[in-house]
Amino acid sequence: METQEARPAKALTTRHKCSACYKQYKKKEHLIAHMKVSYHSVHQPKCDVCYKHCKSLESLREHLTGPLPKANCSSIFSERGCDLCLKLFDSPSALTEHRETCCLPAPRPFETISVSSIDSQVHISDPIDGCNYDDWQQERPKAIALDCEMVGGGSDGSLDLCARVCLVDEDENLAFHSYVQPQIPVTDYRYEVTGLTEGQLRDAMPLKEVQERILEILYNGESIGKLRLDGGKARLLVGHDIEHDLDCLRMNYPDHLLRDTARYRPLMKTNLVSHSLKYLTKKYLGYDIQCGLHDPYEDCVSVMRIYKRMRAQDHRLEGAKVSTLLDDGHNLLRNFEFSNKELEQMSPDELYEISRSNYRCWCLDSKRVL
Repeated sequence: METQEARPAKALTTRHKCSACYKQYKKKEHLIAHMKVSYHSVHQPKCDVCYKHCKSLESLREHLTGPLPKANCSSIFSERGCDLCLKLFDSPSALTEHRETCCLPAPRPFETISVSSIDSQVHISDPIDGCNYDDWQQERPKAIALDCEMVGGGSDGSLDLCARVCLVDEDENLAFHSYVQPQIPVTDYRYEVTGLTEGQLRDAMPLKEVQERILEILYNGESIGKLRLDGGKARLLVGHDIEHDLDCLRMNYPDHLLRDTARYRPLMKTNLVSHSLKYLTKKYLGYDIQCGLHDPYEDCVSVMRIYKRMRAQDHRLEGAKVSTLLDDGHNLLRNFEFSNKELEQMSPDELYEISRSNYRCWCLDSKRVL
């Protein structure tokens, strides 16, 4: 039997691997196209075991604990990982110690808060004893959480009318609370959710006065021009679907000063659909809210805690000083401002280094960006 001629060895195909999400491509141009639309950066959620980048915390959670998790990552995470903040720790004992501070207790109900002017249904917190009012205003935390409770207007009760508003500062102190006089007749008090009655709204504060009180707290003495430019000493406004609350209050506030847990990309579903505040609170703080009547103080505290947890994430600033402009939410279209020839000559790691986020990470609120 004749010996068959040896077949030529099959050439190995070079694969181009993304340094962030580990996807592989046959052609370098395909990897470059992927990097241009993926917006990988140090601000994306990342697995602490394999260091894979994920589009959202939800996709990272699925990677670690979902129905089809990555086996090695899941095994290690189940022993030393926190299922709330999704961080990995050096030992089970370190994890146990961390959980004592990571899993928070539910806020106390609004009714238990001592408010001296509760009879008027309005409260604005007072300066600390012995502190000058202007100094107190300057020293107060710079973020304020807002939540509104709505009643129904219109023939079918489907029109949202703000009937109660609550503001809380970063220390979970009540900054302002009031019932609000609806602009048009109420056709549905939605009592099962709001707990509001006609009597509570009969002598409520007029909407215009509520607007003035809220803006006074948010502006913090800053001019409108400075507010619109870079915010100055004005406060960040935190909320869940905050645009809807502002619409019902018939108010506007600069977009660059809004922090919305319903629109923050790491907190959204993988298809960029928002989660409810109830879901986010359970998943990232470890307690239940909105189990009966909705408590605006409870919602305010919960949304502030979520914001502070996201802000506390420690991400290194991307690249040199020029990159901080990109990180700060400006000039995002400058991502990959290089010629195709220059990009072709870059390694996957170098492509990752010049990649930037397409959203402003909240960790930058606690950093001084030069």
